[in-house]
Amino acid sequence: MRIAVPAEAKGVETRVAATPETVKKFIGLGASVSIEKGAGLEAGISDADFEAAGATIARSAKDVMKDADIVLKVRRPADAEMKNLKSGAVVVAIMDPYGQEAALAGLAKAGVSAFAMEFMPRITRAQVMDVLSSQANLAGYRAVIDGAAEYGRALPMMMTAAGTVPAARIFIMGVGVAGLQAIATARRMGAVVTATDVRPATKEQVESLGAKFLAVEDDEFRQAQTAGGYAKEMSKEYQAKQAELTASHIAKQDIVITTALIPGRPAPRLVSRAMVESMKAGSVIIDLAVERGGNCELARPGEIVVTDNGVRIVGHLNVPGRLAATSSALYAKNLYAFVETMIDKKEQALAVNWDDELVKATLLTRDGAVVHPNFQPKA
Repeated sequence: MRIAVPAEAKGVETRVAATPETVKKFIGLGASVSIEKGAGLEAGISDADFEAAGATIARSAKDVMKDADIVLKVRRPADAEMKNLKSGAVVVAIMDPYGQEAALAGLAKAGVSAFAMEFMPRITRAQVMDVLSSQANLAGYRAVIDGAAEYGRALPMMMTAAGTVPAARIFIMGVGVAGLQAIATARRMGAVVTATDVRPATKEQVESLGAKFLAVEDDEFRQAQTAGGYAKEMSKEYQAKQAELTASHIAKQDIVITTALIPGRPAPRLVSRAMVESMKAGSVIIDLAVERGGNCELARPGEIVVTDNGVRIVGHLNVPGRLAATSSALYAKNLYAFVETMIDKKEQALAVNWDDELVKATLLTRDGAVVHPNFQPKA
């Protein structure tokens, strides 16, 4: 049983899909582990660190994936990597499959069993495998750090002989894992924090962290959560009411952090041009949804936009990758916990249970076909 960890695309991804810790665990299950040369460097892991853990170092992506039974990646294999995959191999990554029909077809054509870690069901058994939570948690933390850096002023209230420095006001829009961590981090740094979300269950969570909750609490709001705990897409009427409520609030904020995402859909538009224009010079917006179109109308992927009225709109890509060492450590543990369920400990061999609920929920392609129900042709 051979496990391969290719390097990710330089300039795009800083994380790596394995650490020396998980390499040792995989070897303990009877696997041999091969790492592409330099795969962990941007996450602070040298080839020597991997070798000390028992891995072998391959010179190229072709060499590392040759005859691999399991391929672990952070991002979906690129088109150029498909030809290196062995038919029948298991490929596990964050696949980002929506709107990527050609890429899914390529995985199917390669004959691999491709698993999307972001489709892991949110059940007790799978908590340790939840990559969305582990990575979003770090993104929420980093958003506050980035916001503080761009703001250029102190966050906590300070009383000095020269005068009092007021506490910064931070508004978190979207209270999922990223939003909750942003609230907690901003509170620890001394800011006055408010937050909003369409899901009623988040109100208690926000208040438990010492922040104030802001939302239009009507009947639609009280039913705005799926059974899986995700936000539903709200009606145009509700969005208009919520926008009216938040518009006056945003004008008074120093830092706004937007985190709202709905799986498989473009990011909802929460901050309009008019709202940005109402903010004070020196205010900052951190848009964590910029890779899905952005929650802020003026956000641009990979750019920091400075508006005419002096508002800085930050659209960093791959925010978890801005903490590559920590995010890689957590992601690698998520992968190990999932892949371990596919290995027969006694035989020390790959043995996927195709009836396992985790396998069914995450499997995209198998035996040359796209099999996930979300990507079947509509009747």
